[in-house]
Amino acid sequence: MASPEHPGSPGWMGPIAQCATGTEQEAAATGPDLPCPGPDEHLDTPGGPSPNSSMTTGELQEYWRKEKRGWRRVKLLFEVASARIEERKVSKFVMYQIVVIQTGSFDSNKAVLERRYSDFETLQKNLLKTFREEIEDVVFPKKHLMGNFTEEMISERKLAFKEYLSLLYAIRCVRRSREFIDFLTRPELREAFGCLRGGQYTRALDILVRVVPLQEKLTAHCPVMVVPALCAMLVCHRDLEHPAEAFAVGERALQCLQAREGHRYYAPLLDAMIRLAYTLGRDFISLQKRLQDSQLRKPTPWGLTLKELTVREYLY
Repeated sequence: MASPEHPGSPGWMGPIAQCATGTEQEAAATGPDLPCPGPDEHLDTPGGPSPNSSMTTGELQEYWRKEKRGWRRVKLLFEVASARIEERKVSKFVMYQIVVIQTGSFDSNKAVLERRYSDFETLQKNLLKTFREEIEDVVFPKKHLMGNFTEEMISERKLAFKEYLSLLYAIRCVRRSREFIDFLTRPELREAFGCLRGGQYTRALDILVRVVPLQEKLTAHCPVMVVPALCAMLVCHRDLEHPAEAFAVGERALQCLQAREGHRYYAPLLDAMIRLAYTLGRDFISLQKRLQDSQLRKPTPWGLTLKELTVREYLY
């Protein structure tokens, strides 16, 4: 039997994928509160295994068991721990430090982020467009023309914003909404992907390792939403010549994708993992076969590499 082709050989299969341009087209298409498909839903959607999948009945059952475990609600606690006044040349505002902790067990990956009043105000306006009835009883702290920088006002708003986020999170459709998740993660993700585009891989990784755990907790109902950020981490590690770390985060991304062969990241990610496995002396043949089988079941035109795909995320 002839030995399998390796990366760079004439028979090598490169990244073949159905690629969407713009930012997060796959996740945005699912709407604000649509969980990943369950075992009773059609399997020919991008969210589930292909109807032509080679998975056995037992493998499909195990696949959906893992999916169900991923849907178990992650309970989060919000605290507005501190606040600081920031002065710039033409503006002065208060930055509120938000701490997000997973309850029920020790959370070694608590998230710490900062938002100003206008960020909360934008979130409220966006939520009102889609969830006006659902949040009609949620009180949003009023804006004041005077006294915004007094210690009393800042303390009052810290408590009000803590209550506001907790009440929003208690509403299922809101906590799963694009608006809520973006409020807590998008500024950091935009900065990280901007650093990636600029070749600042170390800086991008510093941000991603802080924001990705929070994104994973917020999107536990649909893990595929975190795939672009995980792939960005892979690209950063790989280009910093840390192949083992790149491969490890790539395995996390593949776990999130499961059998979603139609997902735009599926083939480019597998292609990158094959190359990393070959570099590390690991089993790349099974990954190559997985990619080839996928293309035989559903041939797709040549697409973008994983890096070319990730740099198109979070442009706006």
